[in-house]
Amino acid sequence: MEQITIRVKDRKKAQTLLDFLKSLDFVESVTEKELSDTDESQVDKGEKEFFALAGLWEGRDISLKTIREQAWPYRA
Repeated sequence: MEQITIRVKDRKKAQTLLDFLKSLDFVESVTEKELSDTDESQVDKGEKEFFALAGLWEGRDISLKTIREQAWPYRA
C-alpha cells in the first residue's frame, strides 16, 4: 500500500479533492487532517533552528583549507 500526503491552500478545493479521491475505486481510504497555523509555520521553525547555530564556529580558527586538509589528508 502506498501513502501520499498533499497540502492544499484552499479549504474548498481540498474538500473537492477529497470527494474525488473517495469516488475512486482503487483508493482504500482517505483521511483528512486539519492543520493549525502553527503547523503551517514549519518553514519558519526550520529557519529559526538554522540560525540558532550561527555562532557555532565563533572564536575557532576554521577555514576551508583546514577543513579540506582534515577531510583528505592524502591530497595535501
